[in-house]
Amino acid sequence: MSVTVINRSSKGLVRKKQPLLLSRIALHGFLFVVSLCFLLPLLLIVAASFTNDRSISRYGYQFIPTVFSLEAYNYILRDPTQILRSYGVSIGVSAIGASLSLLIMALLGYALSRVEFRYRQALSFMVFFTMLFNGGIVASYILNTRYLGLSDGFPVLILPYLVVPFYVLLLRTYFSSLPNEILEAARIDGASEWRIFFSIALPLSLPALATVGLLMLLVYWNDYFLGLLYLKSPEKYPLQLLMFNILNNINFLTSNQQASSQLGAVDVPTQSVRMAMAVLATGPMAFAFLILQRYFVRGLTLGSVKG
Repeated sequence: MSVTVINRSSKGLVRKKQPLLLSRIALHGFLFVVSLCFLLPLLLIVAASFTNDRSISRYGYQFIPTVFSLEAYNYILRDPTQILRSYGVSIGVSAIGASLSLLIMALLGYALSRVEFRYRQALSFMVFFTMLFNGGIVASYILNTRYLGLSDGFPVLILPYLVVPFYVLLLRTYFSSLPNEILEAARIDGASEWRIFFSIALPLSLPALATVGLLMLLVYWNDYFLGLLYLKSPEKYPLQLLMFNILNNINFLTSNQQASSQLGAVDVPTQSVRMAMAVLATGPMAFAFLILQRYFVRGLTLGSVKG
């Protein structure tokens, strides 16, 4: 009798596991298809950058290039010093800007998450008011150039993005979800707020910090508007602004045959150059995302649990 009961119970467990296994297979299959939908366009861009315009015009975009060519990269890298200089500017601005903005927003978010902070309501209003209203481009330009003297310099590429209200809200929410008992125990042991912040709050908030840091890296790396608005010296151009100028020059030459013949521009690889610029511009950020991806999802989900 006992053997029969065991067999029946084991059959029940097998029947329960089968729908669970099928649901997991279906879920993984769906996620695999979704991943391909995001990955295949990137692979198509990389493949199109290693062919020429004649092949693209004749055969269209293909995952395996019919004619392998490096003329797009040769066109972009004909002056390597300019590309390397712009890479250096973008890397420096992104690293310094993301680090400073992450530190400032973490300090601000931690202060706003403390209920005992006296000026919490007033400071919250000052920060989040800018999510609804701002002075606009003209007011920002006058403030940065006339009163702050930030025109044609690297600080003007960093300072406007130091505080992003939405990311302050994300960090404040994450800091609020930290166990208050740990912070109170540290205060009882005589730790100052600076010690608590750097030794306890920051290590516990690594997923949120990595998420905001990656997002700020993307903000600084992909920005070209500030350089277009404030920079005058070409040697200070970030990578995105340099690519923007190259693309505009190509569009001008291809649309104006007379000007292209006078400048000696023959057979400009328009389509493949666009794809090559996308590869050069997004490559470093793709590696940064691969490094920080395990913190990215955790920071977005855990930071939204508690309001």
